Amino acid sequence: MSGSGSPSAAAHGAPLRLTWVQPEDLLGHELRQAAEDGRETAAVERTWLAAGGSPAPERAGASEAPPDGQLRTLALQLLDELALLPSPSAAKEPGSLAGVRAACPSWPAHPVPGGETPACDGTDAYGADANGIGADRPGTGEGLLHRLEAGWLGRAAGCLLGKPVEKLPLAGVRELARATGNWPLDDWFTQEGLPAEVSARWPWNRRSGPTSLAENIDGMPEDDDLNYPLLGLLLLQRHGHDFTTADVAKLWLDELPAGRTFTAERVAYRNLLDGLEPPHTATRHNPFREWIGAQIRADVFGWTNPGDPARAAEQAWRDATLSHTANGVYGAVFVAATVAAAAGGTPDVLGCLRTGLRVVPEHSRLARAVTFGIETALAEPSGTAAGFETVVDRLHEVYGHHHWVHVLPNAALLAAALTHADGDFTGSICRAVSGGWDTDSNGATAGSIAGLLAGSPGALPARWTEPLKNRLSTTVGTFDGVGFDTLARLTAGLVRSPYRDPAAAAPPGPSPAPENPPAAPDRQETSAP
Repeated sequence: MSGSGSPSAAAHGAPLRLTWVQPEDLLGHELRQAAEDGRETAAVERTWLAAGGSPAPERAGASEAPPDGQLRTLALQLLDELALLPSPSAAKEPGSLAGVRAACPSWPAHPVPGGETPACDGTDAYGADANGIGADRPGTGEGLLHRLEAGWLGRAAGCLLGKPVEKLPLAGVRELARATGNWPLDDWFTQEGLPAEVSARWPWNRRSGPTSLAENIDGMPEDDDLNYPLLGLLLLQRHGHDFTTADVAKLWLDELPAGRTFTAERVAYRNLLDGLEPPHTATRHNPFREWIGAQIRADVFGWTNPGDPARAAEQAWRDATLSHTANGVYGAVFVAATVAAAAGGTPDVLGCLRTGLRVVPEHSRLARAVTFGIETALAEPSGTAAGFETVVDRLHEVYGHHHWVHVLPNAALLAAALTHADGDFTGSICRAVSGGWDTDSNGATAGSIAGLLAGSPGALPARWTEPLKNRLSTTVGTFDGVGFDTLARLTAGLVRSPYRDPAAAAPPGPSPAPENPPAAPDRQETSAP
């Protein structure tokens, strides 16, 4: 933590400004979140500003200068006061899984082992008889393995596309692409041919630019949007599909470096070290509890529950509640169910998105955001990449007052991008990234879903997959340098098929050593600054 300008602090050099956990920064973010909840914050805000406090940093994780000791103490007191204010939105946005189910009138049923599974539109999705003969049932066969590899590759490519422009406002994303003839966005960002004045006005993400511009890509660099799916694999390997939220917490402490966590995850990590237990880890001084972090952790639960969106959502809920509440959790269950539908072979992207909405409380802000994204995309008459710019403008008009890492604008953009591109891979990741906000996370999730819909690695354009060199850099477990083909096989081995008795499946073994040499050792701070 930072010093306060005392001689001892000066003797140790510049004060440490630790992102996402300092009370004087959390207070500003909590005022913003409380207002979004409909809580009355005016008195607290007046007290804070009168004492010399500042609003939250707009795009960074920490303010530049440390406060004096009294201001930090006041921030802690005011955070506790804000936590006691009643939230008018709570009645429509339940926190328990039972409450979430009750608020979802079309919550999907679990498939019956050995029987037919209805697809999203009520028909048999797989064209097979009651025993699964005659089609690639979602829990079996080479078809699933190919879909999973395409999902992993798609997640990586979409993430990598968005990395260099992460944290930039929409105007910067557009100007950088236009200045190099890459608008509407259709290819990797590049420094080549970029006018100096544009580069100076909109600098690339300082940690990602060296590894994610077209001329620099050499395998997939580390990113939290890929680290969390790897942790999900470890979670299922060690604890199976009946894992608990406490199991997730223990795994983080064992395998996730604290410096690789951001926003809500970093606060939850701190709360664990302070001795709190779930679900209190998600609420104690955590203004990021409705941000995008849990949503980027959800794909693995969809990948390993193909054709069973309900079970995928339930597992995502147990994972998400370590660090998030309400809409932050709903973003995770929405993505998990959407991915499960795509992994199970649902052929159209709208069917997958509508399946995802079935596990989100229908009167919640997340449901409204996703629905708004879909409807805005469908209303755009041209269906072209150029036409999507008007969709993005409308989304920013409605959701632009949120922080760029908040789940609501990003979920709306994700749904809009996938809908407008009709699930096409290039169209989906480029639209998602071109919309700004959390560019790498949106690109990653769009790429995962569109990759599953494409059906196989060979169906993805080589210009997106070849630069990855089948190599992922990470600090998670023994995965550094692992290939995406290996990850697909590991994921397939963890699938809980709705068409066989889960108890009959052989227990998964430990993750193997990487088949490829490790990628460059640079480590990236991602998804939040």
